[in-house]
Amino acid sequence: MTNIRRALQAAAGAGGGGTISGMASGTNGDGQLGLGNTTNYSSPVLVGTKDTWSKLGGGRSATIAVKADGTLWMWGRNNKGQLGDGSVTYRCLPTQVGALENWLQPAMGFEFSGCTKTDGTLWTWGAGTNGVLGNGTATDISSPVQVGSLTDWALVAFGTYHGMAVKTGGTLWAWGNGYWGNLGQGSSTTYSSPVQIGSATTWLTASGGYGFTTAIKTDGTIWATGKNNFGQLGRGSATAKETSLAQIGGLTTWSKVASIYGSTAAIKTDGTIWAWGRNNNGELGQGTTANKSSPVQIGALTDWSRVYGTIGHHFLAIKTDGTLWGWGNNESGELGDGTTTKRSSPVQIGALTTWLVASASYNCSMSLEGPP
Repeated sequence: MTNIRRALQAAAGAGGGGTISGMASGTNGDGQLGLGNTTNYSSPVLVGTKDTWSKLGGGRSATIAVKADGTLWMWGRNNKGQLGDGSVTYRCLPTQVGALENWLQPAMGFEFSGCTKTDGTLWTWGAGTNGVLGNGTATDISSPVQVGSLTDWALVAFGTYHGMAVKTGGTLWAWGNGYWGNLGQGSSTTYSSPVQIGSATTWLTASGGYGFTTAIKTDGTIWATGKNNFGQLGRGSATAKETSLAQIGGLTTWSKVASIYGSTAAIKTDGTIWAWGRNNNGELGQGTTANKSSPVQIGALTDWSRVYGTIGHHFLAIKTDGTLWGWGNNESGELGDGTTTKRSSPVQIGALTTWLVASASYNCSMSLEGPP
Protein backbone atom coordinates (compact mmCIF):
# COMPACT_ATOMS: atom_id res chain seq x y z
CA MET A 1 0.00 0.00 0.00
CA THR A 2 1.35 3.42 -0.87
CA ASN A 3 2.18 5.95 1.84
CA ILE A 4 -0.39 8.41 0.51
CA ARG A 5 -3.11 5.77 0.71
CA ARG A 6 -2.20 5.08 4.33
CA ALA A 7 -2.27 8.79 5.12
CA LEU A 8 -5.65 9.26 3.47
CA GLN A 9 -7.20 6.33 5.31
CA ALA A 10 -5.74 7.48 8.62
CA ALA A 11 -7.34 10.89 8.10
CA ALA A 12 -10.67 9.21 7.44
CA GLY A 13 -10.44 7.21 10.65
CA ALA A 14 -10.45 3.98 8.68
CA GLY A 15 -7.79 2.12 10.59
CA GLY A 16 -7.60 -0.41 13.37
CA GLY A 17 -5.38 -3.17 14.57
CA GLY A 18 -4.17 -5.27 17.45
CA THR A 19 -6.33 -7.49 19.60
CA ILE A 20 -9.80 -6.13 19.01
CA SER A 21 -13.40 -6.78 19.92
CA GLY A 22 -16.45 -5.58 18.01
CA MET A 23 -18.88 -3.87 20.38
CA ALA A 24 -22.43 -2.80 19.51
CA SER A 25 -25.26 -0.77 21.03
CA GLY A 26 -28.53 0.79 19.90
CA THR A 27 -31.58 -0.28 17.97
CA ASN A 28 -31.52 -3.82 16.64
CA GLY A 29 -34.85 -4.45 14.92
CA ASP A 30 -33.17 -5.69 11.74
CA GLY A 31 -30.33 -7.53 13.47
CA GLN A 32 -27.89 -4.71 12.71
CA LEU A 33 -25.98 -5.27 15.95
CA GLY A 34 -24.91 -8.72 14.76
CA LEU A 35 -25.83 -10.49 17.99
CA GLY A 36 -28.12 -13.17 16.55
CA ASN A 37 -31.26 -11.47 17.87
CA THR A 38 -33.37 -8.33 17.43
CA THR A 39 -33.08 -7.03 21.00
CA ASN A 40 -32.09 -3.40 21.58
CA TYR A 41 -29.09 -2.69 23.81
CA SER A 42 -28.22 0.64 25.45
CA SER A 43 -24.70 -0.44 26.47
CA PRO A 44 -21.97 -2.06 24.33
CA VAL A 45 -22.31 -5.81 23.79
CA LEU A 46 -19.60 -8.01 22.27
CA VAL A 47 -20.04 -9.01 18.61
CA GLY A 48 -18.24 -12.20 17.61
CA THR A 49 -14.91 -12.92 19.28
CA LYS A 50 -11.70 -11.11 20.06
CA ASP A 51 -8.80 -10.98 17.58
CA THR A 52 -11.31 -10.53 14.77
CA TRP A 53 -12.47 -7.12 13.57
CA SER A 54 -10.35 -4.40 12.05
CA LYS A 55 -12.55 -1.74 10.36
CA LEU A 56 -16.18 -0.67 10.57
CA GLY A 57 -18.95 1.20 8.78
CA GLY A 58 -22.70 1.56 9.17
CA GLY A 59 -25.78 2.69 7.25
CA ARG A 60 -29.52 2.34 7.67
CA SER A 61 -30.01 -0.64 10.00
CA ALA A 62 -26.98 -2.50 8.65
CA THR A 63 -23.30 -2.85 9.48
CA ILE A 64 -20.22 -3.51 7.36
CA ALA A 65 -16.87 -4.66 8.75
CA VAL A 66 -13.50 -5.95 7.62
CA LYS A 67 -11.69 -8.54 9.71
CA ALA A 68 -7.98 -8.55 10.46
CA ASP A 69 -7.56 -11.27 7.80
CA GLY A 70 -9.00 -8.98 5.08
CA THR A 71 -12.36 -10.75 4.77
CA LEU A 72 -15.54 -8.68 4.46
CA TRP A 73 -18.60 -9.24 6.65
CA MET A 74 -22.06 -7.65 6.90
CA TRP A 75 -25.27 -7.98 8.88
CA GLY A 76 -28.67 -6.33 9.40
CA ARG A 77 -31.21 -4.96 6.94
CA ASN A 78 -30.93 -6.33 3.39
CA ASN A 79 -34.02 -5.18 1.49
CA LYS A 80 -31.92 -3.79 -1.38
CA GLY A 81 -29.12 -6.33 -1.33
CA GLN A 82 -26.90 -3.99 0.70
CA LEU A 83 -25.36 -6.93 2.58
CA GLY A 84 -23.70 -8.07 -0.64
CA ASP A 85 -24.32 -11.80 -0.16
CA GLY A 86 -26.38 -12.22 -3.34
CA SER A 87 -29.71 -12.17 -1.50
CA VAL A 88 -32.22 -9.80 0.09
CA THR A 89 -32.39 -11.84 3.28
CA TYR A 90 -31.87 -9.97 6.54
CA ARG A 91 -28.98 -11.27 8.68
CA CYS A 92 -28.74 -10.89 12.45
CA LEU A 93 -25.30 -12.51 12.60
CA PRO A 94 -22.17 -11.46 10.69
CA THR A 95 -22.25 -13.01 7.20
CA GLN A 96 -19.22 -13.13 4.94
CA VAL A 97 -19.33 -11.36 1.58
CA GLY A 98 -17.65 -13.71 -0.88
CA ALA A 99 -14.41 -15.46 0.03
CA LEU A 100 -11.76 -12.87 -0.78
CA GLU A 101 -9.21 -11.62 1.74
CA ASN A 102 -8.18 -8.30 0.18
CA TRP A 103 -10.89 -5.91 1.42
CA LEU A 104 -9.61 -2.71 2.94
CA GLN A 105 -11.86 0.25 3.80
CA PRO A 106 -15.66 -0.17 4.13
CA ALA A 107 -18.46 2.40 4.03
CA MET A 108 -22.27 2.50 3.91
CA GLY A 109 -24.92 4.95 2.76
CA PHE A 110 -28.66 4.73 3.35
CA GLU A 111 -29.27 1.35 1.67
CA PHE A 112 -26.05 0.78 -0.23
CA SER A 113 -22.51 -0.27 0.58
CA GLY A 114 -18.98 -0.04 -0.74
CA CYS A 115 -15.43 -1.02 0.02
CA THR A 116 -11.97 -0.49 -1.41
CA LYS A 117 -9.56 -3.37 -1.86
CA THR A 118 -5.83 -3.56 -1.21
CA ASP A 119 -5.27 -3.46 -4.99
CA GLY A 120 -6.82 0.03 -5.17
CA THR A 121 -10.09 -1.04 -6.78
CA LEU A 122 -13.47 0.22 -5.59
CA TRP A 123 -16.59 -1.95 -5.28
CA THR A 124 -20.24 -1.12 -4.47
CA TRP A 125 -23.59 -2.90 -4.05
CA GLY A 126 -27.16 -2.44 -2.77
CA ALA A 127 -29.77 0.13 -3.82
CA GLY A 128 -28.82 1.74 -7.12
CA THR A 129 -31.33 4.59 -7.14
CA ASN A 130 -29.91 7.88 -8.46
CA GLY A 131 -26.72 6.13 -9.50
CA VAL A 132 -25.40 5.87 -5.93
CA LEU A 133 -23.38 2.74 -6.81
CA GLY A 134 -21.28 4.71 -9.29
CA ASN A 135 -21.35 1.91 -11.88
CA GLY A 136 -23.25 3.82 -14.57
CA THR A 137 -26.66 2.37 -13.75
CA ALA A 138 -29.52 2.88 -11.30
CA THR A 139 -30.07 -0.84 -10.74
CA ASP A 140 -30.09 -2.59 -7.36
CA ILE A 141 -27.26 -5.12 -7.09
CA SER A 142 -26.93 -7.68 -4.28
CA SER A 143 -23.26 -8.60 -4.83
CA PRO A 144 -20.18 -6.35 -5.10
CA VAL A 145 -19.52 -4.85 -8.55
CA GLN A 146 -16.41 -2.90 -9.45
CA VAL A 147 -16.67 0.82 -10.09
CA GLY A 148 -14.81 1.26 -13.37
CA SER A 149 -11.45 -0.42 -13.79
CA LEU A 150 -9.06 1.95 -12.04
CA THR A 151 -6.73 0.84 -9.26
CA ASP A 152 -5.97 4.16 -7.59
CA TRP A 153 -8.87 4.55 -5.16
CA ALA A 154 -7.59 5.35 -1.66
CA LEU A 155 -10.77 5.83 0.38
CA VAL A 156 -14.53 5.90 -0.08
CA ALA A 157 -17.24 7.66 1.95
CA PHE A 158 -20.99 7.90 1.53
CA GLY A 159 -23.63 10.47 2.28
CA THR A 160 -27.25 9.45 2.56
CA TYR A 161 -27.74 9.25 -1.22
CA HIS A 162 -24.33 9.99 -2.75
CA GLY A 163 -20.77 8.75 -2.77
CA MET A 164 -17.37 10.40 -2.54
CA ALA A 165 -13.88 9.04 -2.95
CA VAL A 166 -10.31 10.27 -2.85
CA LYS A 167 -7.71 8.80 -5.17
CA THR A 168 -4.08 8.18 -4.35
CA GLY A 169 -3.18 11.24 -6.42
CA GLY A 170 -5.25 13.45 -4.10
CA THR A 171 -8.16 14.11 -6.47
CA LEU A 172 -11.73 14.14 -5.12
CA TRP A 173 -14.62 12.40 -6.89
CA ALA A 174 -18.38 12.15 -6.33
CA TRP A 175 -21.48 10.46 -7.75
CA GLY A 176 -25.15 9.79 -6.99
CA ASN A 177 -27.97 12.19 -6.23
CA GLY A 178 -26.70 15.72 -6.83
CA TYR A 179 -29.98 17.60 -6.34
CA TRP A 180 -28.59 19.78 -3.56
CA GLY A 181 -25.31 20.53 -5.29
CA ASN A 182 -23.54 18.07 -3.02
CA LEU A 183 -21.48 16.65 -5.90
CA GLY A 184 -19.70 19.99 -6.24
CA GLN A 185 -20.19 20.31 -9.99
CA GLY A 186 -21.76 23.79 -9.94
CA SER A 187 -25.14 22.23 -10.72
CA SER A 188 -27.86 19.97 -9.33
CA THR A 189 -27.11 17.17 -11.77
CA THR A 190 -27.20 13.54 -10.71
CA TYR A 191 -24.32 11.31 -11.91
CA SER A 192 -24.25 7.52 -11.99
CA SER A 193 -20.47 7.36 -12.44
CA PRO A 194 -17.72 9.19 -10.51
CA VAL A 195 -17.04 12.78 -11.61
CA GLN A 196 -14.07 14.78 -10.41
CA ILE A 197 -14.73 17.76 -8.12
CA GLY A 198 -12.53 20.56 -9.38
CA SER A 199 -8.92 19.96 -10.35
CA ALA A 200 -7.13 20.05 -6.98
CA THR A 201 -4.79 17.18 -6.15
CA THR A 202 -4.51 17.93 -2.45
CA TRP A 203 -7.62 16.34 -0.96
CA LEU A 204 -7.10 14.34 2.20
CA THR A 205 -10.51 13.08 3.29
CA ALA A 206 -14.26 13.59 2.74
CA SER A 207 -17.54 12.98 4.53
CA GLY A 208 -21.18 13.26 3.50
CA GLY A 209 -24.53 13.90 5.14
CA TYR A 210 -28.03 14.31 3.75
CA GLY A 211 -27.42 16.27 0.56
CA PHE A 212 -24.09 17.85 1.48
CA THR A 213 -20.38 17.07 1.32
CA THR A 214 -17.52 18.21 3.54
CA ALA A 215 -13.86 17.63 2.69
CA ILE A 216 -10.39 18.51 4.02
CA LYS A 217 -7.27 19.28 2.00
CA THR A 218 -3.70 18.41 2.90
CA ASP A 219 -3.09 22.09 3.73
CA GLY A 220 -5.57 21.80 6.61
CA THR A 221 -8.36 23.81 4.99
CA ILE A 222 -11.94 22.52 5.15
CA TRP A 223 -14.52 22.86 2.38
CA ALA A 224 -18.23 22.10 1.86
CA THR A 225 -20.98 22.08 -0.77
CA GLY A 226 -24.65 21.14 -1.00
CA LYS A 227 -27.69 21.51 1.21
CA ASN A 228 -27.46 24.30 3.78
CA ASN A 229 -30.86 24.74 5.41
CA PHE A 230 -29.40 24.15 8.88
CA GLY A 231 -26.13 25.98 8.23
CA GLN A 232 -24.37 22.65 7.72
CA LEU A 233 -21.94 24.20 5.21
CA GLY A 234 -20.46 26.19 8.09
CA ARG A 235 -20.20 29.53 6.34
CA GLY A 236 -22.27 31.68 8.69
CA SER A 237 -25.62 31.45 6.96
CA ALA A 238 -28.45 29.03 6.28
CA THR A 239 -29.37 28.99 2.60
CA ALA A 240 -31.20 26.47 0.45
CA LYS A 241 -28.06 25.06 -1.15
CA GLU A 242 -24.68 25.78 -2.73
CA THR A 243 -23.45 23.79 -5.70
CA SER A 244 -19.68 24.19 -5.57
CA LEU A 245 -17.11 23.47 -2.88
CA ALA A 246 -16.15 26.60 -0.95
CA GLN A 247 -13.85 26.99 2.02
CA ILE A 248 -15.18 27.21 5.57
CA GLY A 249 -13.36 30.10 7.19
CA GLY A 250 -9.65 30.65 6.64
CA LEU A 251 -8.02 28.23 9.07
CA THR A 252 -5.44 25.65 8.01
CA THR A 253 -5.60 23.40 11.06
CA TRP A 254 -8.41 20.93 10.28
CA SER A 255 -7.48 17.24 10.30
CA LYS A 256 -10.54 14.95 10.76
CA VAL A 257 -14.19 15.34 9.75
CA ALA A 258 -17.48 13.45 10.07
CA SER A 259 -20.92 14.45 8.79
CA ILE A 260 -24.34 13.10 9.77
CA TYR A 261 -27.89 13.96 8.65
CA GLY A 262 -27.58 17.75 8.87
CA SER A 263 -24.49 18.36 10.98
CA THR A 264 -20.71 18.16 10.81
CA ALA A 265 -18.07 17.66 13.50
CA ALA A 266 -14.37 18.15 12.88
CA ILE A 267 -11.12 17.93 14.81
CA LYS A 268 -8.22 20.37 14.51
CA THR A 269 -4.53 19.57 14.72
CA ASP A 270 -4.50 21.03 18.25
CA GLY A 271 -6.89 18.30 19.43
CA THR A 272 -9.94 20.54 19.79
CA ILE A 273 -13.29 19.42 18.35
CA TRP A 274 -15.83 21.66 16.64
CA ALA A 275 -19.34 21.23 15.20
CA TRP A 276 -21.95 23.10 13.15
CA GLY A 277 -25.33 22.65 11.44
CA ARG A 278 -28.48 20.95 12.73
CA ASN A 279 -28.81 20.58 16.49
CA ASN A 280 -32.31 19.26 17.19
CA ASN A 281 -30.93 16.33 19.18
CA GLY A 282 -27.90 18.06 20.65
CA GLU A 283 -25.70 16.90 17.74
CA LEU A 284 -23.41 19.92 18.14
CA GLY A 285 -22.45 19.01 21.70
CA GLN A 286 -23.04 22.54 23.03
CA GLY A 287 -25.47 21.70 25.82
CA THR A 288 -28.25 23.31 23.73
CA THR A 289 -30.42 22.46 20.73
CA ALA A 290 -29.79 25.66 18.74
CA ASN A 291 -28.51 25.29 15.18
CA LYS A 292 -25.15 26.87 14.35
CA SER A 293 -24.07 27.97 10.88
CA SER A 294 -20.39 28.40 11.78
CA PRO A 295 -18.02 26.04 13.61
CA VAL A 296 -18.36 26.18 17.40
CA GLN A 297 -15.99 24.44 19.78
CA ILE A 298 -17.26 21.56 21.91
CA GLY A 299 -15.87 22.21 25.39
CA ALA A 300 -12.27 23.30 25.86
CA LEU A 301 -10.36 20.01 25.81
CA THR A 302 -7.47 19.37 23.43
CA ASP A 303 -7.32 15.58 23.53
CA TRP A 304 -9.76 14.56 20.80
CA SER A 305 -8.31 12.08 18.31
CA ARG A 306 -11.06 10.82 15.98
CA VAL A 307 -14.72 11.60 15.27
CA TYR A 308 -17.34 9.38 13.61
CA GLY A 309 -20.79 9.81 12.08
CA THR A 310 -22.70 8.73 8.99
CA ILE A 311 -26.40 9.10 8.19
CA GLY A 312 -27.83 9.24 11.72
CA HIS A 313 -28.29 11.94 14.34
CA HIS A 314 -25.41 11.32 16.73
CA PHE A 315 -21.63 11.45 16.83
CA LEU A 316 -19.03 9.24 18.45
CA ALA A 317 -15.48 10.33 19.19
CA ILE A 318 -12.34 8.79 20.63
CA LYS A 319 -9.84 10.70 22.73
CA THR A 320 -6.07 10.29 22.80
CA ASP A 321 -6.42 8.35 26.06
CA GLY A 322 -8.53 5.70 24.29
CA THR A 323 -11.85 6.65 25.90
CA LEU A 324 -15.05 6.64 23.81
CA TRP A 325 -17.60 9.46 23.89
CA GLY A 326 -20.96 10.17 22.25
CA TRP A 327 -23.59 12.88 21.95
CA GLY A 328 -26.83 13.60 20.08
CA ASN A 329 -29.83 11.37 19.58
CA ASN A 330 -30.13 8.37 21.90
CA GLU A 331 -33.73 7.21 21.61
CA SER A 332 -32.63 3.64 20.88
CA GLY A 333 -29.63 3.59 23.20
CA GLU A 334 -27.22 4.25 20.34
CA LEU A 335 -24.88 6.30 22.54
CA GLY A 336 -24.18 3.20 24.61
CA ASP A 337 -24.32 4.99 27.95
CA GLY A 338 -26.97 2.66 29.38
CA THR A 339 -29.84 5.10 28.81
CA THR A 340 -32.14 6.30 26.05
CA THR A 341 -31.68 9.97 26.95
CA LYS A 342 -30.56 12.44 24.31
CA ARG A 343 -27.23 14.06 25.13
CA SER A 344 -26.40 17.60 24.06
CA SER A 345 -22.87 17.37 25.48
CA PRO A 346 -20.36 14.52 25.10
CA VAL A 347 -20.82 11.64 27.56
CA GLN A 348 -18.27 8.90 28.13
CA ILE A 349 -19.31 5.41 27.08
CA GLY A 350 -18.20 3.03 29.83
CA ALA A 351 -14.78 3.29 31.45
CA LEU A 352 -12.53 1.53 28.96
CA THR A 353 -9.42 3.26 27.65
CA THR A 354 -8.75 0.86 24.76
CA TRP A 355 -11.11 2.02 22.01
CA LEU A 356 -9.62 2.07 18.50
CA VAL A 357 -12.34 2.75 15.92
CA ALA A 358 -16.07 3.53 16.00
CA SER A 359 -19.05 3.82 13.65
CA ALA A 360 -22.07 6.01 14.41
CA SER A 361 -24.82 5.07 11.99
CA TYR A 362 -28.61 5.28 11.86
CA ASN A 363 -29.86 4.58 15.44
CA CYS A 364 -26.96 2.29 16.32
CA SER A 365 -23.24 2.34 17.02
CA MET A 366 -20.34 -0.04 16.62
CA SER A 367 -16.90 0.25 18.21
CA LEU A 368 -13.66 -1.69 18.22
CA GLU A 369 -11.80 -2.29 21.44
CA GLY A 370 -8.07 -2.93 21.43
CA PRO A 371 -5.65 -4.49 23.88
CA PRO A 372 -5.19 -2.89 27.31
